[in-house]
Amino acid sequence: MKLHRPYPDGEISLTPDEAGWTWCGLSVLRLAAAESRTVHTGESEVFVLPLSGGLSVDVDGEAFLLDGRPSVFAGASDFAYAGRDSTLTLTSRDGAEVALPAARCEHRGPPAYGMAADVPIEVRGAGPSTRQVRNFGIPGVWEHAEKLIACEVITPPGNWSSYPPHKHDPSEGSIAVDEEIYYYRIAGPDQLMPGRHGFGLHRAYTDATHHAVGLAALDETLEVRDGDIVLIPHGYHGPCVAAPGYPMYYLNVLAGPGERSMAFCDDPAHAWIRDSWTEQAPDPRAVP
Repeated sequence: MKLHRPYPDGEISLTPDEAGWTWCGLSVLRLAAAESRTVHTGESEVFVLPLSGGLSVDVDGEAFLLDGRPSVFAGASDFAYAGRDSTLTLTSRDGAEVALPAARCEHRGPPAYGMAADVPIEVRGAGPSTRQVRNFGIPGVWEHAEKLIACEVITPPGNWSSYPPHKHDPSEGSIAVDEEIYYYRIAGPDQLMPGRHGFGLHRAYTDATHHAVGLAALDETLEVRDGDIVLIPHGYHGPCVAAPGYPMYYLNVLAGPGERSMAFCDDPAHAWIRDSWTEQAPDPRAVP
C-alpha cells in the first residue's frame, strides 16, 4: 500500500478499494459559486464538513444549511451526517471546499445536523506537544454513526502532535482495530489560508509485535504539504510535526471491524512522555 498520497489539485475521491483496505474513504470537493454537485454515498455513511465557505446540503429531500468557515484554521464548523445509500445534493452560493469523510457500514442512519457551537474542543498535551482537537464526530460525542469516526487537529507551528506514537491494529497490546486517514492542510505565512509552500512531517513504523502477526513492515518519515493524505493501515504513527512558521491541520478519519472506538496503545518506548506533561504548561496558541 502506498501510504503517502499527494493531491496538489485539491479534489480527492478516495474509496476504501482505491486506498487498498476495507473501511475508510474520503472525498474533497471544490464547489464554484452557484455550483451544485450530486453525491451518492453507496455503502458508506459520510459527514459533510465545510473546509472553507458554506453550502446547503440536501439528503434525500431533507435540507441543511451549513454556515461553514473561512478556513480550517479559523475554528470549528457545523456539519451534516448522511447514511449509506443516500443521495446528496451540495450547493454553494459563493463557492466552498467540502470534505466527505466516509466509512463502510451495514445500516442506513437518518440524516442529522451538528452545530459548530456544540463541537467539543480539547487541548491535548503540553509544551511543544500541545495541540487542539475538535472532537466533532467521535464516540461519546456523535452517536448517529455506525462505524465512522472523525475529528480535526490543529498543531501550532513548530509543535508535535499524534505524540507519543500509538497504534490501533491487530498486534499485541492494541485495544481497538482501526484504519486511519490523515488529511493535511498547511497554512501559509498569514497563519490562516492554506497553501503548498509550507510543510510538516509524518512518521509511521512497525515493530516486533506487528511482525509477529504478519503485518507488513513500515518505516516511513514523510514530508507532507497542503492537501496531502497519509494512510495508516496498521503500525505506530506519530509524531506529526508542524514546521516552524506553518500551522498544521489534519482531519482524522477512522473506522474498523468492531464497535466505534478511538482506543489506542502507545509505543512503550515513548509512553512516559505523557507523564512529563504535568510539569509543562499548555502552549497558549492551541487554546481556543
